[in-house]
Amino acid sequence: MIEIVSIETPTLGDRSYLVGDGEVAFAVDPQRDIDRVMELADRRGERITHVFETHVHNDYVTGGLALARAAGAEYHVHARDEVAFARVPVEDGDEVAVGAMRVRAVATPGHTFDHLAYVLEASGRPPAVFTGGSLLYGATGRPDLLGAEHTDELAKLQHASANRLAVELPDETEIFPTHGFGSFCSSAQTEASSSTLGREKHNNPVLTLGAHDFVESLLSGLGDHPAYYGRVRTLNEAGPDAPDLSAPHRADVAEVRRRIEAGEWVIDLRTRTAFAAGHAPGSLSFGLDGSLAVHLGWLVPPGTPVTLLGATEGEVAQAQRELVRIGIDRPAAAATGGPERWTDGPPRTLPVGTFADLADVRHGRDVVVLDVRRDEEWGDSHLPGAVHIPLHELRARIGEVPAGEIWVHCASGYRSAIAASFLAAAGRQVVLIDDRYDAGESR
Repeated sequence: MIEIVSIETPTLGDRSYLVGDGEVAFAVDPQRDIDRVMELADRRGERITHVFETHVHNDYVTGGLALARAAGAEYHVHARDEVAFARVPVEDGDEVAVGAMRVRAVATPGHTFDHLAYVLEASGRPPAVFTGGSLLYGATGRPDLLGAEHTDELAKLQHASANRLAVELPDETEIFPTHGFGSFCSSAQTEASSSTLGREKHNNPVLTLGAHDFVESLLSGLGDHPAYYGRVRTLNEAGPDAPDLSAPHRADVAEVRRRIEAGEWVIDLRTRTAFAAGHAPGSLSFGLDGSLAVHLGWLVPPGTPVTLLGATEGEVAQAQRELVRIGIDRPAAAATGGPERWTDGPPRTLPVGTFADLADVRHGRDVVVLDVRRDEEWGDSHLPGAVHIPLHELRARIGEVPAGEIWVHCASGYRSAIAASFLAAAGRQVVLIDDRYDAGESR
């Protein structure tokens, strides 16, 4: 029996797939840490014979080439993609037999120019299509990642590609996208976890709107995307190797302090609550309980040494796995335990409050309210009198934050903890609002 197993990477908002018939299997868009795919195939007693790439990714470093080499599999990449490694070129209309299965490539430009979807056809089951960054659940992949000069053309191609799938494939076709589960590669976010082509015909704007209206709507809703996307694409074009996930060098108290004083990034992986209760002065809060890789990759200057501080060895290992997926391959050092083991003085604390606390404080004295949400969030609603600097711009604009006590907030507390740690490291008086933002607060 043919089974499609999704391999989720929720912190990046992506899914890879392993598809097998009980003996052989193929993978679609595997993430960098290929051990997850290989262990799954081993448990299922299947041999991976083919690896398919829908496109050259921007939001994560692919494991496709490394998996193909490790498994002795054929690696299928679009014939027109300019890559620096040997692969089995594939283009529109090509069919590949994998055991009892047939995989047909369908050109679906829009997210990139050389984007492919792969249609799975096999006896005894409805067709399935692996759509990568083209047709997503209730949305499409964004068309602006290759530069503003290509965005309008790619948006039009995205509409044509989705409608081609809708015309050529039956309504019962199951859809398996790579992006769209929180990834910034998606043009919008939905809660759906599965779908069919027939369902998308009723609720996906790319299939319910005409080309002009779709393009206009799509382009009006695009926000910023992480700065590391261009670097990741370059890595994928070069052909990344399997990652080195061995334990990093262990740093003592003196080394942690030396690295902070040298301007390196020392990352506290614990929750923001633990960070606020006590942390090494100058360290930065990027908790493992949120989108560590997205935000760290977005903010850290390329080439900056990164040291990881975790409560346990497992936290450090988890962070390493997250970071290799975006091309941060080897931490400079790591330390475990708690702040009493990371600093030779008293740990620094961070005051924490709620929006109710902020309202009470603002009745009695002037404080700076700093909103670090993205532009589109600010545009929807914001607190009166707040200063707005999106988190990804804060490092460059920290001098614009007015003097005084700063109460910093985002939508839930994760990004505000990152911002608060930057401000505290810069010597500012800051209060972390660890609370969920309610648009009603803006009234």
